[in-house]
Amino acid sequence: MKKVVVTGASSGIGKEITNRLLKLGYEVIGISRSIKKEDFNNENFTSFPANLSDETSVLNTCKTLTKENIYMLINCAGFGRFEPHEELSSKTITEMVYLNLTAPMLLTNALLRSLKKNDGYLININSIEALRASKFAGVYSATKAGLKAFGDSLFEESRKSGLSVTNINPDMTQSSFYDELRFDVSTKEDEKLLCSDIADAIEHILSMRKGAVVSEYTVRSLKFGISKK
Repeated sequence: MKKVVVTGASSGIGKEITNRLLKLGYEVIGISRSIKKEDFNNENFTSFPANLSDETSVLNTCKTLTKENIYMLINCAGFGRFEPHEELSSKTITEMVYLNLTAPMLLTNALLRSLKKNDGYLININSIEALRASKFAGVYSATKAGLKAFGDSLFEESRKSGLSVTNINPDMTQSSFYDELRFDVSTKEDEKLLCSDIADAIEHILSMRKGAVVSEYTVRSLKFGISKK
């Protein structure tokens, strides 16, 4: 059974992807600060509690996972704060950069040999903000644009191997991502994405013949909408 690592697996997009992969017959190691085995009623799920915004925790996670035979890594964990830059605390900036960008780079570094050996997949869940400049999103956009650039570079770097590298750029997706923000997705079905839409994208990528790679996958709502709290 092919083994997959999903970060941010306890909620939102990461949880939906984890459930989808389990249904598709993969063995999933789900990483999150508060994740538990009971969160997924599946014998092929393994919980891996870790704080991916903390350097020591990330390095220990990398050391443990290098012992595993990993077929796919999905970097999904992340958070955003959208305020005037001078209003952000140094702690928020540091944690956002570490969780959204540094941790995925370190996890990829630790698992890349295994991914290449298995002709596997590296999938980064970025954001539409990786492709544009929005006010109050300087740090978040920088981390997501950086993760996209990292994935693009690895795609070129690994083309002599059997590794497939994909950046997925979702638009606003209904999830707990917005719980602590001043805005939320629209209540209208055609003005938002669902976590299942992103899981559909993952399933599509995995269903393609191995000789073809969707290196960038942008998913947007049909119409634009936003809800202010």
